Amino acid sequence: MTTTAPRPIRARDRVLPHPPYRLPVLGDVWDLHVTDSSQWGMRGAQRYGGIYEREILGARITYVSDPELLREINDDALWSKFLGVPIRDLRSVAGDGLFTAHNSEPNWARAHAILAPSFTAPAMRGYHATMRRCVGELVEHWTARAGEWVDVPGDTNKVALEVIGRTGFGFDFESFTRTEAHPVVSAMLRALTYINRSAYSHPLVERTAFRRQRAQHLADVALVNGTIDEVIAARRAAGAGGYGDLLDRMLTVADPETGETLDEKNIRNQILTFLAAGHETSAGVMAFALHYLAVHPDIAARARSEIAEVWTGDELDFEQVAKLRYVRRIVDESLRLWPTAPGYFRKAKADTLLGGRYPFERNEWVFIVLLQLHRDPLWGGDPESFDPDRFLPERVRARHPELYRPFGVGMRACIGRQFAYHEIVLVLATVLREFDLTADPDYALRVRETITLKPEGLRLKLSRR
Repeated sequence: MTTTAPRPIRARDRVLPHPPYRLPVLGDVWDLHVTDSSQWGMRGAQRYGGIYEREILGARITYVSDPELLREINDDALWSKFLGVPIRDLRSVAGDGLFTAHNSEPNWARAHAILAPSFTAPAMRGYHATMRRCVGELVEHWTARAGEWVDVPGDTNKVALEVIGRTGFGFDFESFTRTEAHPVVSAMLRALTYINRSAYSHPLVERTAFRRQRAQHLADVALVNGTIDEVIAARRAAGAGGYGDLLDRMLTVADPETGETLDEKNIRNQILTFLAAGHETSAGVMAFALHYLAVHPDIAARARSEIAEVWTGDELDFEQVAKLRYVRRIVDESLRLWPTAPGYFRKAKADTLLGGRYPFERNEWVFIVLLQLHRDPLWGGDPESFDPDRFLPERVRARHPELYRPFGVGMRACIGRQFAYHEIVLVLATVLREFDLTADPDYALRVRETITLKPEGLRLKLSRR
């Protein structure tokens, strides 16, 4: 009896939909967008389907938003996290921090083991009072500007920055009292903007045409690193252990498996990870949610009714935040439409035939287009409409398991998920209780992309209730 050997997996045998007018050598360069790459990826998925590719100068980029294919891709036994671009370039700021580390780097697992207890629900209790004070400063800031148009993304950035600065490493950026942004904040914003713009560029182009921007970027990274190093040194000199924040834990707690603590360079990288990725994402969700609440007064009224029922004292207590279930659904629906970390990369652990059809060789990677996955027809109705009731418990239970992934997947999923939910619900509940929101009738939602997404040019008029 003659048997036929299985056909080897070869990437060149993979045939996928792609943009028309592909050129020799240049590939799909006519279809290249840099400043809105995530929205460009979504538009491609809507045009070419749940798996498609673009080829730029010989490099193949595969985009996936088909939830059935994600059953395999999100399985850590078959595929693993891949940094991709521009997250790879974010390492120039955050090194081997939790978000930017390669799977093979030992500090990732060590830092995760040390920090994971700091992001549990019980740990939130210790941060709650500090978060509440930061939100109080936002309320004072907006009260002083009652009746004026306020820069919503700018101010949600401020409150999120203060929350992570104070709960994370005892640092006050004075966001609501300074006339100009703290130098570290300005440097970080420029760095993120540079990384996003230069991600698909060439090193030679950056050293020539963009040499001034590159020099500024290097200076910004040096400033940020130096400032955080000073914070760590000051804490160590003062005697770590009595502050109860993330920096204390990184300085004093050892990895339970290895018995090793984090070195100071990695501690700096973790702090910068929280600053670069943590506060930007939370701020973006707050801003998107406030936009939708302003243009949907019926949803805002329903949320206020819940808030009045739950928030019965002078202050919103820790336990009450979890009872604001409709406000939490508003957060989830905002994250569905505009996941502020708009996608993630996965690479194959071995040669595989994805979905039984598409050959991928070991270490080939794909980009998960969350913006389109979160608009898949399986959501039902009009996926572009804002409807927090998509997240009613019975609808969540009936949902395809891979249809909603704003925090990533597997062992490398976002460690700060519970922290972010608690912070954002607290901010939204306080703002809705204290203010009426008026939308700009001439504003149409525009989304700006750096490493994260946020509404561009969003302003609201607020008046005290």
